[in-house]
Amino acid sequence: MPIDSARTARGALAGTAAAGVWAAQAPLDKRVFRFDYDDPEILGKAVTRGRAWPVIGLALHLANGALFGAVYASAAPRMPVPPWARGPLAGLAEHLATWPLASVSAGIHPAREELPRVAGNARAFAQATWRHLLFGVVLGELERRLNPPPEPEPEPYSDAMSSNGHGDLDHAIGVARP
Repeated sequence: MPIDSARTARGALAGTAAAGVWAAQAPLDKRVFRFDYDDPEILGKAVTRGRAWPVIGLALHLANGALFGAVYASAAPRMPVPPWARGPLAGLAEHLATWPLASVSAGIHPAREELPRVAGNARAFAQATWRHLLFGVVLGELERRLNPPPEPEPEPYSDAMSSNGHGDLDHAIGVARP
């Protein structure tokens, strides 16, 4: 099956925007969940411990959103669920699939001593669930609007039929209607 590059690019754009919404609201959810867990910090401090980690971390977070959005744009039309549920379902599925890696990260992350321990923490899990749900809702809705379903093909010869099922005399004799 060929890849539709325009559809993929629009999905990447939707994923980038969804990741941006996630990052923008994170200070609020840190207060709500009373847990100082930050994805751009985890990503940025995996690359550098210097002052540039916030910029690098946000760039990596947005890039992850773009990659997820690009893949999502190709997969979403084949998901056997209503269009409104596809984004949230994809976001939550990714969360549940990757959450076990939190315990792996706790042991190997270069800045593990500076980061909050998320593995086994119910608040961190709830916070990450909220973030993935929000990401999925924004991604799904934006991607759906940017990549609307194709218009259905008109039925062949539909104008050649009459309401009585015997056809259209003008069509049969080749007369064009205005």
